[in-house]
Amino acid sequence: MAADRAGAPPRAWQRMLSGRRLDLLDPSPLDIEISDIAHGLARVARWNGQTSGEHAFSVAQHSLLVEAIFCELMPEAAPGHKLAALLHDAPEYVIGDMISPFKAVMGGSYKECEHRLQRAIHLRFALPAETPALLKKDIKRADQIAAYFEATRLAGFSTAEATQFFGRPRGFSADRLDLAPRPVTWAQKAFIDRFTAIESQLKG
Repeated sequence: MAADRAGAPPRAWQRMLSGRRLDLLDPSPLDIEISDIAHGLARVARWNGQTSGEHAFSVAQHSLLVEAIFCELMPEAAPGHKLAALLHDAPEYVIGDMISPFKAVMGGSYKECEHRLQRAIHLRFALPAETPALLKKDIKRADQIAAYFEATRLAGFSTAEATQFFGRPRGFSADRLDLAPRPVTWAQKAFIDRFTAIESQLKG
């Protein structure tokens, strides 16, 4: 980022609509709000926007899809595990949804920033800073299933291509999944509503 004024260090924070100023180099859980996350994710397009439909398929919708698949895979999952699944891509409300090939080009700096944000987000919502390995594996499986169906139904991948990159899901049908790209306001509200429902389970 450009310096704020001559001789000043580059600005490394972003102002959110909630009024928070989130430091990207040292993000504080106190500067993270679910309203900002929902707002941002609903406006970030999956697949760099290269999807069919009148609307982009947002990261908010993808997050809802992954959490729904995770709940099918793990019907006895604890509320905290469902929340971790819903928030698995939450850092993208700040850094955007960078496609995997570009992440490979960027190298470690992107992953470090993403990891710092994920830790702060988890702490903000009373989750472990580091996702346990087994839970991470289960969320990743749900993520791969979602990616396969998004790729074949929305992003123009052939079945063979999607199988090569994401594996072919077993026991899942796209007909059972909500893959219709929705307006931004719908995705934002749906994300908040699901977060609120899981939060009520945590408090219950």
